[in-house]
Amino acid sequence: MERRMRIQVWLRIAFGIAAVAAVATGCVSRVHPHVYLPPLKLGEPSFFPTLEAYTASPIVGGNAVDLLLNGDEIFPALVQAIRSARKTITYAQYYYEDGPVAREMAEAVAERCRAGVGANVLLDAFGTLNMPAEYVDLLQTSGCHVAYFRPLGPFGLRRANHRNHRRILVVDGRLGFTGGSGVSWKWMGDGRIEDRWRETDVRVRGPVVEYLQGAFAENWLEATGMVLGGEAYFPRPLESLGSVYAQVVRSSPAGGSFAMYTTFLLAISSARSSIFITNPYFVPDDRMGDALLAAVRRGVRVVALVPGAIDHNLVRQASRGKFGRMLRAGIEIYEYRAALLHAKTMVIDSVWSTVGSTNLDNRSFAFNDELNLVAYSPAVARRLEEIFAEDLAHARKLEYRRWSRRGIIDRFLELLTVPIRDQL
Repeated sequence: MERRMRIQVWLRIAFGIAAVAAVATGCVSRVHPHVYLPPLKLGEPSFFPTLEAYTASPIVGGNAVDLLLNGDEIFPALVQAIRSARKTITYAQYYYEDGPVAREMAEAVAERCRAGVGANVLLDAFGTLNMPAEYVDLLQTSGCHVAYFRPLGPFGLRRANHRNHRRILVVDGRLGFTGGSGVSWKWMGDGRIEDRWRETDVRVRGPVVEYLQGAFAENWLEATGMVLGGEAYFPRPLESLGSVYAQVVRSSPAGGSFAMYTTFLLAISSARSSIFITNPYFVPDDRMGDALLAAVRRGVRVVALVPGAIDHNLVRQASRGKFGRMLRAGIEIYEYRAALLHAKTMVIDSVWSTVGSTNLDNRSFAFNDELNLVAYSPAVARRLEEIFAEDLAHARKLEYRRWSRRGIIDRFLELLTVPIRDQL
């Protein structure tokens, strides 16, 4: 145990060194400049093909989409889905640490493996540093395949910043989950308790599940060299099970794709009535900030829900340092007070909505592998708007006057984040 703890400390130090070195040497990744955006509108005939062109991902109909709120809804749904598996389980997780739900998840997957189900478990090598070795041993001795995404070490510092931030579970190629949740006691509860996290995930059935599976297969191939395929992973037919048009947008900047960044910009530029953003790491770059301000000038109501407290205070300071420009322009900013906000959603014009792993910061857009489900559905959008309104009841509106009077310590911390803002 002590040896494992020493290794974990060393790896965290190495990760920090890699981040600092990237800044010091100027090797900082940024998204490709987007100097022009077309005047799109939601619902016009060219909207779907434009989004499909820049994401290399089709928008497919016939899907059922269920929103899952916080650990109270997310973990029972995940465990139930795992226990229902008959052929395959593919599971990618960025964050995993000890706790009651962590053991239950590991035992559920292990039991299915012993029953003959093929399970492939992909763990991000950095985000799962605190995952107990006994859970990995349990999975492997039960016959599950476990792999680590981009292992850390003295010869891997160059890629230490590029993590797999995606959360994916696909069961039998027909039932899928994604969102921003990790496996930890932090996510347990109803999202209204101090020291617990407010989260939104999504469960999907229908043709779009194929593209969740494809995203997992992409990362699994890089990590293991194994190509997943066949009826067990990509069954036919994936019948229509609902009325939602949906799209899986995956970004892998290490592979040259900034699809999520482009998707957000195109969706924001199409807004004509409202944009509701929930995001824990709200550090939009100048181009995205300009798109939000342009939306306000078009008469769009733009509201952002951000954390009142956060697990990485420097990110909060980097975010708050840019609030003045937005507040003066008329963007409404609320700080969630009931728990730590970790949900990553956006709703535009009560039609377009997204749930996923992507933060509105340069790390998500230029460093990490990310994945979001986009839904084109008034029903899904309305439900997310209801959730947004409920969250605002537990938040405090930030006024420009109060922001401008923040203390000298806050201003100093904001200044400290400037050289490393692209790493956050």
